Amino acid sequence: MNGAAPSRPLAVLVFSQVLSGAGLAAGITVGALLAEDMLGSTGLAGVPSALFTAGSALGAVAIGRLSQRWGRRPGLVLGYGAGVLGSLGVVAAAALNSVLLLFPSLLVYGAGTATNLMARYAGAELAPPDRRGRAVSTVLFATTLGAVAGPNLVTVTGDLALAWGVPRLAGPFLLAAAAFGAAAAVLACLLRPEPLPSERRADGPPDDRTASPAGSGPTAGQRRGLATGTAVMLLTQLVMIALMTMTPVHLRAHGHGTGTAGLVIALHVGAMFLPSPLTGRWVDRAGPHRVAAASGVTLLAAGLLAALAPPHSVPGLTVALVLLGVGWNFGLVSGTALVTEALPPARRAASQGLVDVGIALAGATGGMASGPLLATSGFPALALVCGVLAAAVVPVAVLAARGDGGARCP
Repeated sequence: MNGAAPSRPLAVLVFSQVLSGAGLAAGITVGALLAEDMLGSTGLAGVPSALFTAGSALGAVAIGRLSQRWGRRPGLVLGYGAGVLGSLGVVAAAALNSVLLLFPSLLVYGAGTATNLMARYAGAELAPPDRRGRAVSTVLFATTLGAVAGPNLVTVTGDLALAWGVPRLAGPFLLAAAAFGAAAAVLACLLRPEPLPSERRADGPPDDRTASPAGSGPTAGQRRGLATGTAVMLLTQLVMIALMTMTPVHLRAHGHGTGTAGLVIALHVGAMFLPSPLTGRWVDRAGPHRVAAASGVTLLAAGLLAALAPPHSVPGLTVALVLLGVGWNFGLVSGTALVTEALPPARRAASQGLVDVGIALAGATGGMASGPLLATSGFPALALVCGVLAAAVVPVAVLAARGDGGARCP
């Protein structure tokens, strides 16, 4: 595909991301609090994060395979449809106080979050290789509006849920059902032409940056790019989920309400997506390895600040969560660019789904580990561990850049 990304399908993707972004807020903002209330244990508060990120893994596999066979549009629409069912299931579980219904519903809800992230690959399909960073970042940036609005509607949706006889913390999941449903409808009706047409799903011609010699497998550079991009996204996701998930629990333990937690998470989510246009341009101009290294440094700073912030300091914790979001953004955009560049179109969608499986499992690991670590060692220890883990991104990026000849090496 030559030239700039087609404006109509990209605009439709952007609009759907604005809508679906609001659906992300439910699990992030109140998932841990809902589990803490229903299960009666802080140590198990990370279970919802683990479940919906595990659901993201299953969703990523299904969406990747559907997209490879039928196109991006059917894959994304069905993924958001599953997110609607999962969100409604969580609401029903809260109303019935049923843990047995809550757990599978959170798993299915994860398909909606997976779909929101996998839409970035559709954006990359619409752009030539030298503009992929900007195309990915445009789709991610669109998520900002809904993702920032969602946490700030915690009180409003909670009041609505209470008026309907449903526990207040289930309110954001009502918003998630509406948001995912609206995004599915927009894509089903308006996403034309298909970002991944049939001739590029099997044996279509590779683009100029993913071609391998005829009859050969992936080159060493392609394998290295795929491994590096995947590793960067795995580490940044694990760290981000672990620290973000326990932040509302930490805030409530020190006397702050859900409104305060919603504001902190809103600013964090804004930082996850708002820098995307600048990050995309930086990736296209300076190279993904440099941006990936910056991700590790930024996440390390976030972990250190969160560990050192006084327990009652909302501003200090807010700055740490903003840095956490920015570092995650650097890692996701740079990692996506590396993975997309390394994969030929004939197997790109299915392979990207598998990459996102790893990302989701990394998030599930972070979510599961964060609760016990918080309960046994405290929030500062959790934040410090996250910062140290994130620092591993820096040598990964530097070594990969040197392996590619040192071009634009950090």
